[in-house]
Amino acid sequence: MRLFILGLGYSARHFVRTHGDSFSHVAGTVRDPAQRNDLAGLEAHPFSGSRPSRETVQRVHDADVLLVSIPPGSTGDPAIAAFGDVLQGSRRRIVYLSTIGVYGDHGGAWVDESTPPQAALDRTRMRVAAEQAWMDTARGNAVILRLAGIYGPGRNALATLRAGTARCIIKPGQVFNRIHVDDIASTIMAAVHHPGGGVWNVCDDEPAPPQDVITYAAQLMGIAPPPEEEFAAAEMSAMARSFYASSARVSNAKLKRELGVTLAHPTYRHGLDALWRAGEGR
Repeated sequence: MRLFILGLGYSARHFVRTHGDSFSHVAGTVRDPAQRNDLAGLEAHPFSGSRPSRETVQRVHDADVLLVSIPPGSTGDPAIAAFGDVLQGSRRRIVYLSTIGVYGDHGGAWVDESTPPQAALDRTRMRVAAEQAWMDTARGNAVILRLAGIYGPGRNALATLRAGTARCIIKPGQVFNRIHVDDIASTIMAAVHHPGGGVWNVCDDEPAPPQDVITYAAQLMGIAPPPEEEFAAAEMSAMARSFYASSARVSNAKLKRELGVTLAHPTYRHGLDALWRAGEGR
């Protein structure tokens, strides 16, 4: 199988590191390959939403599996705009990385894939539209993976505590789901081999308040957690504040039932324990 990745971001690169040997050829896009020293040995193509090169278009055309992690913009999905013609009517496997943010605010109640998206924010509306566009492009045969808050090596509460940037923002009733990149990678591989299309939530078993994660990481490190800050009075960017606009507990039952995924890190504690043992935050 030949794999092409539209958007070699954090999760996609981790997938290549863990499952790249399953493919006969792997290539993907980044905004500027010359600025990336973490892509050694990987065929990287420049793509920033403008017109792609003929070589890039050909690679997309030849791919058996297309993994898409480029987010939509204000004018729609740039990958579909650039490659839609070559993708129409194809039989290749399309896996699109979306977000559980499409569910919006449910006051901490449980939601699953049957819950209609709530497009209250502009970025949510753009994401829902992108999901549908990829389904239309694949004639209903795309796999839509709605990812929870992503963490893993170099991107976790241990690292932010060590860097001195962690904060304990307290908003009563606020809960999030998370997902370790190891489990994202295994889910993508399961989706590649799944015979049909559909939507699956990719999240852990235990949605929890954000301050609980910071506190647990601090316990592992043997340090005091940052002081608590009330959400209403906390200084933060509009983007950061918007992430607190939604509170929901997201079910992963369908992921386990239909894709057969067994989570390596079913809770944030499992994930942080493994990262601490690997040397994160030290």
